Amino acid sequence: MNRNSFYGPLSDPAGDAGHLEHPPRVGFFTDTSVCIGCKACEVACKEWNRVPDDGFDLLGMSFDNTGMLSANTWRHVAFIEQPATDLGIPKFERPGASAGPESRTDFRWLMSSDVCKHCTHAGCLDVCPTGALFRTEFGTVVVQQDICNGCGYCVSGCPYGVIDRREGDGRAWKCTLCYDRLHDGLEPACAKACPTDSIQFGPLDELRERAARRVEQLHERGVTEARLYGHDPDDGVGGDGAFFLLLDEPEVYGLPPDPVVPTRDLPAMWRYAGMAASALVAAAVSAFVGSRP
Repeated sequence: MNRNSFYGPLSDPAGDAGHLEHPPRVGFFTDTSVCIGCKACEVACKEWNRVPDDGFDLLGMSFDNTGMLSANTWRHVAFIEQPATDLGIPKFERPGASAGPESRTDFRWLMSSDVCKHCTHAGCLDVCPTGALFRTEFGTVVVQQDICNGCGYCVSGCPYGVIDRREGDGRAWKCTLCYDRLHDGLEPACAKACPTDSIQFGPLDELRERAARRVEQLHERGVTEARLYGHDPDDGVGGDGAFFLLLDEPEVYGLPPDPVVPTRDLPAMWRYAGMAASALVAAAVSAFVGSRP
C-alpha cells in the first residue's frame, strides 16, 4: 500500500511510493499577481476531464460562480474584493482614484486559481483504506474511482479541504493534474489554457527557483507584500506540488496559514500507545505474580 514517510520531508515522493525509475516530480506554480480572473482554467479543466457543472450559482454577491473547490470543481478562481479602507488607504487617495461616489478604484481585486496541492505528505493518501488514492510516478496524487468506496476518510484527511465526494455518486473526486495528459508529454489543460501564464507547469524544482526570482522581482518593484505559499519542504505537509505567489495573507485567499497533515503524528502516537500497553501488561503480570502465595 502506498504511504508517505513521516520521518522528515521527502524530496522524492514517487520513489518512496515504489516508482524506482520515474521522471522528475512535476507540479504547478500559480502566480496570482498576473491572474485576470478569466476562468479559462476552470473551463479547460471541466472540458478535458468531463467534470459536470456545479449549478452556475453566482452566489448573489460575486462574479465567482463556483465558490470553492469540490467534487465538481477541480479548479476554482477566487474573486476577492478588498475595499480601500480595509487596505489602510484613505478613500479616493489612491493613484487614479476620482472623487465620485461610484468610483471603481476604491477597491482592488485579488484573484487566484486554486487547485489540489498534491502534497508531499498527503493526508488523503495516508487514510484511504482501499488504496483508491495512489502516488503517481510524477509525484502527484490521484483517486481511482473504480476502487473508491465512498467512505469519506480522505475528506477529513486533507488539511486544505480540497477533496470532496460527489452528490448522488458518493465517491471522492479531485484534480488529477491531468495524469492522462502527462503520459502523452502534454501539460495539464488548465495551464495550457491560461492566457497570462499565471498557472505555470513543470518540474517542481525549476518552478521553485522561478518563483523565488519572481518574488525578488516584485519586491524590487515595490510590491513588498508578495510572498510564496506552499513551497517550503519543511512545512506541515512537506511542501506542496502546487504552490502559489500571494499578494496578501493566506487567510485572505481562504488558505490555512499553517497547514499540517492530520496523520503526521501517527507514528509517535502508536509508539506511545505501545509503551502504555507494555506498561499495563507489565503491571498486570507483576500484580498477578505478587498476589500468588
